[in-house]
Amino acid sequence: MHFNFHFLKFLCPALEERYQGMEITSCFSQNKNELIIACKKEEEGFYIRANLLPSISCLGFPDDFKRGKRNTISLFPDLIGQVIHSVQVVNFERAFIIELESGDKLLFKLHGTRSNVLFYKIGEDLPSILFRNDLRVDREISLSEFPKNFDLGNSRFESLEGNASQFLPTLGKIPREWLQSHGYIDADLEVKWALMQELLDMLESPLFTITKRGKEHVLSLLPEENPIFQTEDPIHACNALFGYLVVVQAFDKEKSHWQKIFEDQRKKSIGYIQKTSQKLEDLINEISPAQIADVIMANLHQIAPNQEEVQLFNFYTEKEETIKLKRGQSPQKFAENLYRKSKNRKIEINQLHENLEGKQYLVENLDLMLSEISPIKEFRGLRDFIKKHNLVAQEKESQEQVPFKRFDVEGFEVLVGKSAKGNDEMLRNYAWKEDLWLHAKDVSGSHVLIKFKSGIQFPKSVIERAAELAAYYSKNKNESLSAVIYTPSKYVRKVKGSAPGAVMVAKENILLVPPKGPS
Repeated sequence: MHFNFHFLKFLCPALEERYQGMEITSCFSQNKNELIIACKKEEEGFYIRANLLPSISCLGFPDDFKRGKRNTISLFPDLIGQVIHSVQVVNFERAFIIELESGDKLLFKLHGTRSNVLFYKIGEDLPSILFRNDLRVDREISLSEFPKNFDLGNSRFESLEGNASQFLPTLGKIPREWLQSHGYIDADLEVKWALMQELLDMLESPLFTITKRGKEHVLSLLPEENPIFQTEDPIHACNALFGYLVVVQAFDKEKSHWQKIFEDQRKKSIGYIQKTSQKLEDLINEISPAQIADVIMANLHQIAPNQEEVQLFNFYTEKEETIKLKRGQSPQKFAENLYRKSKNRKIEINQLHENLEGKQYLVENLDLMLSEISPIKEFRGLRDFIKKHNLVAQEKESQEQVPFKRFDVEGFEVLVGKSAKGNDEMLRNYAWKEDLWLHAKDVSGSHVLIKFKSGIQFPKSVIERAAELAAYYSKNKNESLSAVIYTPSKYVRKVKGSAPGAVMVAKENILLVPPKGPS
């Protein structure tokens, strides 16, 4: 209710008592949507601080404010040197006006996420300057038409059939909730009128309470259980709420943001561990393709040409078994493919073991970070925690909408395309002619770029590591060795009309490497 008309009725007289006769010495901003007005009279000085961020809108009236030397801009030049004459609430509106001795006026329009400050020259009905220029509709706010008038008599109440929102639109969320909690919706008209009068009496009482509802800190003019702060001074109430909203609530929001990231990552990692563990168990327990190949090779004399299945004795299980063959393929070639599949299966099992170890390590690390962040209760500790774990850079990397994965290999930046379209975009927008381009030979896979460094040749170890990544992010992922082509990007071009990821390569070199993913 800190922007509510019923609170502003108390706040404006208090502001007038403090600021009347004060000269405005500066007006500036050093944070987005935050306006600071410095006022002084003789040796006494006060500030008006309007934080009009859509996420957190509030007012503060500090005794002191340190203006930064950088990233600060002066605003409302017509205010400088002017003297405050009065501070008046706008009738039945979430707004107040600071009137200057010159006749110029400054309107504080406190409409939640659309809050703004507007400057009116003497005799003009439309604003000449807006603080938030993005709210273009505010240029049409007529100063003479802005105040409203409502008849709060019983006759009008009855004509509206007790509709509280129409009878008094300025009530706000907390008063409406109070009416609902006292049975207002289902009450008869007489009871509704009595409840409305009781509510208006409480809103006339100068007792201001700050309480916490869910994750939000709110100011209330109504009796509240478990108040965090109470005062009869509306300026003190504003300053206290400003501290809770801008400092405490902002801290809670940022801390919760990181906790949610860790918890989400932990949940996904545990899901991956469960799924991969089951897959690994199935691979280990199923019969190895090499055993079937051994049985076929030991019984070649029993297999007729073009036979699609055969009954053979499996000396591993010591049972007669039906073995299906591949049409159009000799038993020897079929057995050869089974041996290759068995070899790839071993590679896949080893890779799954590595992946599980990596995820288990990640879960342990996330548990550690959750235990570290939980007891932190102030911004300094949170900043140290974020810096220690390099979280801002990691989050920026994850949110960056780029078509590639980025790796560091001995100080060289290596980019790996995420998809066929991503390969095209990477080659079109992120490749320079002297970058080294790599791709697994004769199979589909990711394009890989080693970014060029002026005056430095690509080390052989860097090329080999990038080639391992190119093989890993291709159809050759499970082979023991893979051929990878590499060449400067200037020899790679996209043919118009070709499929996503398809390119023509003018010159190439070939390297044989084992596929190896990121550590």
